Amino acid sequence: MKFATLKNDQRDGELALVSRDLSQALDIHHIVPGLQLLLENWESYSPALEQLYQQLNTRSIDSAFPFNSAAAMAPLPRSYQWLDGSAFLNHGHLIQQAFKLPPQDDERIPLMYQGASDTFIGANDPIQLPSEDHDIDFEGEFVVFLDDVPMACPADQALEHVRLISIVNDVSLRSFIQREIRSGFGFIQAKPSSSFAPVAVTPDELDGNWRDGRVCLPLSVTWNGTLFGHPDGGEMDFSFAELIAHAAYTRNLGAGTIIGSGTVSNKDSRRGSSCIAERRALEMIETGSMTTAFMQFGDQIRMEVFNADNETVFGAIDQRVSQGVVYE
Repeated sequence: MKFATLKNDQRDGELALVSRDLSQALDIHHIVPGLQLLLENWESYSPALEQLYQQLNTRSIDSAFPFNSAAAMAPLPRSYQWLDGSAFLNHGHLIQQAFKLPPQDDERIPLMYQGASDTFIGANDPIQLPSEDHDIDFEGEFVVFLDDVPMACPADQALEHVRLISIVNDVSLRSFIQREIRSGFGFIQAKPSSSFAPVAVTPDELDGNWRDGRVCLPLSVTWNGTLFGHPDGGEMDFSFAELIAHAAYTRNLGAGTIIGSGTVSNKDSRRGSSCIAERRALEMIETGSMTTAFMQFGDQIRMEVFNADNETVFGAIDQRVSQGVVYE
């Protein structure tokens, strides 16, 4: 099944089913008002929704309407918890090598931080930020949406709790990152609101490309109309099963928790990158200087995943960076 949350006059929008080809949608808020409630009660709601989904795909529901990603909010507009990992070790290795940073103490343990989850951004809505001077970067990632995960859930049972999968642009302000890392307290100013694809899908929608807790498909990233990279999600060093087990090691994870893969990064640099910082690191390693600048207001970023039939899976994150209203 595929789900989107459509804009209305409420902060959390209203839930809709979306057809497999993303052409049609069906308002289901009279069955389950929002994605949070669905994640909390998946087993109760999913059988009836699966039947509606099959009817939607065969165009046999008169109340269906054309799906427009511009009308979508983030699938879960605000979440109780957003945990972002760093599951592609190649990304960290490149940053360490380029800027002579110390290596991670123990690479057997995934890095993870808790980010802002109260104001996620829709796929076509602007990324509003206070200043270009903060070194604006994009980060393309895969994400999973969970139901309730018990404390100390082992990795071999963790994937049972993955209900939906999507992609995210984990917007980063690089000028703050090293200072906040040194503080030891995690990211605050460096990590503004993240942007999500318009649609989140159940694992079976990936047609066998959901393997070993990894999305084994390329993430296409286009910046101002030029392909920036298409790294493959299958190279995750830590699977989502391991990330979930890590997050739940000492606490329960409530339904609606979202876990990110971290920047998608491949050892083959010909596949490009999914963030500017990695491109700059490669430039530093190869030439001794960085030539790629960070984003400016007006820049456009697009992220999308295609299946083997060249069909979009989650829809596209396609948005521009703009200056937000600054309090005076």
